[in-house]
Amino acid sequence: MRRSFNLLYLLLDGLHDIRLDDKHRWLQPHDLIIVPENLLYASKNITSCKGYCLEFKSEFLEPLLHSSLSEQFPFFDLEAEHVISLTSKESESIQKAFVNIIEANENPSREKNQLLRDYVHILLLLIRDCYKARYTVHIKEKASRSVRITNEYKHLVEKNFRDMHEVQQYANLLSISAKHLADVVKSTTGHPPHELINTMLLREAKALLSSTDLTVAEVAYVLHFEDQSHFSHFIKRKTGYTPLELRRNL
Repeated sequence: MRRSFNLLYLLLDGLHDIRLDDKHRWLQPHDLIIVPENLLYASKNITSCKGYCLEFKSEFLEPLLHSSLSEQFPFFDLEAEHVISLTSKESESIQKAFVNIIEANENPSREKNQLLRDYVHILLLLIRDCYKARYTVHIKEKASRSVRITNEYKHLVEKNFRDMHEVQQYANLLSISAKHLADVVKSTTGHPPHELINTMLLREAKALLSSTDLTVAEVAYVLHFEDQSHFSHFIKRKTGYTPLELRRNL
């Protein structure tokens, strides 16, 4: 399912699997899981699990942010790695941050919301420190206009790809021409802008085919294809399989 909030949880013990978009894995103790809003998330096996969990909307932290959540904390980017295997020392530090949040939530203080906001921010800073130590390839400055436009485009696609399949639609939202958008995205990523839309559509289609009982026609409807035939042609062109063949191979 897709969530309208961000989810963080630290597994300390128990049997737990996850599927993030079309990627499935089993979790280990001290794995920290980051599920950004709008990321498809599912779990079929949860047994005797212990740990900490936090849900929050991006808007909750806006007073403390000077840019978007994913720009300041890159592990919230939909393309980032969303499972961090912590060391025992890192896990202990993250656990303390969760405990601080729990205690602040139980405190009847008049400053409760501000305290919660500060403690969640501290938790994210600690996570970012752990993340940077492993995934520096995802950490980069986003200063130029071209990069900002590309990031805005990626953010819009991540939120709207199920309903909007045309580059022109996103160019309209960004108040630029489709050609300019194509030139900018190609220059910063090396790929044409429609490729991101197709990648997101294919990833979502795979997730729906593998983790739900929706029929092919229903998946086509959810993803706003004109009809089942157009959806099947899209899947065949991208994977070499029909939707039913793809479902059997996932």
